[in-house]
Amino acid sequence: MSEQRVKIGTEFIKLQNLLKFAGAVETGGEAKLLIQEGAVSVNGEPCAMRGKKLRPGDKVEFDGVTLVVE
Repeated sequence: MSEQRVKIGTEFIKLQNLLKFAGAVETGGEAKLLIQEGAVSVNGEPCAMRGKKLRPGDKVEFDGVTLVVE
């Protein structure tokens, strides 16, 4: 499993935007499908909310990749 740290310059970032910002997906539609299919977990819990607010310290996992918000 690979881990990638993603530094944000705001208080929070929405889940689907994080996936696009980190380059994990190419489009918002692709992010939406991954999230709706239950393929994404946040802090170890499955998450189906595209607009979930992520803050520094949160971890997003999918398809063998871990994104850590900083």
